[in-house]
Amino acid sequence: MTFNFERDPESGIILVGIFLDGRCRLKVVVDTGASNTTLDRSALYIANYDLQDALGLVEIETANGVVQTEIVEIQELTALGITRRNFPVQVFDFLSHGVLSDYQGLLGMDFFEGTKFCIDTVNSQISVETP
Repeated sequence: MTFNFERDPESGIILVGIFLDGRCRLKVVVDTGASNTTLDRSALYIANYDLQDALGLVEIETANGVVQTEIVEIQELTALGITRRNFPVQVFDFLSHGVLSDYQGLLGMDFFEGTKFCIDTVNSQISVETP
């Protein structure tokens, strides 16, 4: 399947839409350099996720150094024709770290595990194949 994506004209980042639990739409960055998917704390709060139910804490490296984040299990995360159920994501508080952006997280390589995908920057499309 092939999906169109937006490209930020200044930074060149690739932006796609995701759905949490089939209802809450967020805009995220496709980040092939990130091992794990990370979502903004405020976006998860709006999507009715109780962050008190975190699975644990991990340290992640950001542009501003190492920070500690919670891991929360998302019941259903869908993007680019892929649906992951009971999918753990890192939670990062964008606002408290001075991040003001048009996106609410990033899709890391863990989301694409078990798929073959190709990013076509000429046509602004991502092709995804699942076995």
